[in-house]
Amino acid sequence: MKTIHWISVLSIASLALLWLTSAAQAAESARAKGEFFVYMGTYTGPKSKGIYAYRFDAATGRLTSLGSVAETVNPSFLAVDPSRRFLYAVNEISNYEGRKSGAVSAFALDRKTGKLTFLNQVSSRGAGPCHVALDKTGKYVLVANYEGGSVAVFPVLSDGRLGEASAFVQHQGHGVNPARQEGPHAHSVALSPDNRFALAADLGLDELLVYRFDPTQGSLAANQPPFGKVAPGAGPRHFGFSPNGRFVYVISEMASTVTVFSYDPARGALGELQAVSTLPKDFRGESDSAEVQVHPSGKFLYGSNRGHDSIAVFAIDARKGTLAPAEHVLTRGKTPRSFGIDPTGSYLFAANQDSDNVVVFRIDSKTGHLTPTGQVLEVPSPVCVTFVAID
Repeated sequence: MKTIHWISVLSIASLALLWLTSAAQAAESARAKGEFFVYMGTYTGPKSKGIYAYRFDAATGRLTSLGSVAETVNPSFLAVDPSRRFLYAVNEISNYEGRKSGAVSAFALDRKTGKLTFLNQVSSRGAGPCHVALDKTGKYVLVANYEGGSVAVFPVLSDGRLGEASAFVQHQGHGVNPARQEGPHAHSVALSPDNRFALAADLGLDELLVYRFDPTQGSLAANQPPFGKVAPGAGPRHFGFSPNGRFVYVISEMASTVTVFSYDPARGALGELQAVSTLPKDFRGESDSAEVQVHPSGKFLYGSNRGHDSIAVFAIDARKGTLAPAEHVLTRGKTPRSFGIDPTGSYLFAANQDSDNVVVFRIDSKTGHLTPTGQVLEVPSPVCVTFVAID
């Protein structure tokens, strides 16, 4: 009986690996074609109904509006599973079914039309969920609750629906700014490239926390060392890994800086290397940073400034991982809360929340510089931009 059991386990593991490999190969083939659905999460209200989408041909730059593809409240951030069958959105609210919590919604994704079909919704286990990510296997959804100051993990069921939380961690403490850092404010969460660690940026604690992640149980356990620190009062918001997994780049909202960390994948340990401003030296107004992304080539880094209303462009030292300022490009809109770089690395879509538009820029593959294409998409209160390769 034991032999049969182990054969079954090995067979299941082999089939899972084969499925993941096939899904990755299909996604790579689709990316090579350069055709994508572009999903945009928004804040809902008089203008917005939920999630909007476009069909995008990266070879020609052509965009075709699909309009509203799902009606749901404040789907501020989105994430798509590796198989491209399901899309998940946080519902950034403070009261869900009479409790101090937000929600997470699951949708089935039609890979031919781009339309979304609602599957189910669960409590995010904390108020104001503002960021969502999937683990590399697509079996778990991770959420950061800003108001609640917590992170939670949810299992993905076989039909794409979400189960009840398999892990929940309440952050503790406060920062040096009593107005903004009176308590923890988890602002983003994502997995390490090898899926062994979950990292969470907490604006209220000035920390990038590190958790050991068990992909078989969907559990989180504090790592040793438990976090990397940014400067007091900086307010870390979002972060991204370099393609080689050796460096982590953290953008801090309150200080308008990017902090560069070395990353030890064996230990999940972070070591600060550099902190650089996202703003021009001569800028004297009020501004706070929002989104950060590393170019797929690993050569450039981009960060958005709300107030200066620009994208800061940096060149990345391939060996050291450090940054050198390259340029600042105005986003031709107001309050670039986020942006998305298409998987081919050819375009950047800047989501200007307060001017209700998404402005498209061409990326120079040699310099990383941005040039507006002239395409301005009318999207109400856009917050995030997510690309999904089309078969």
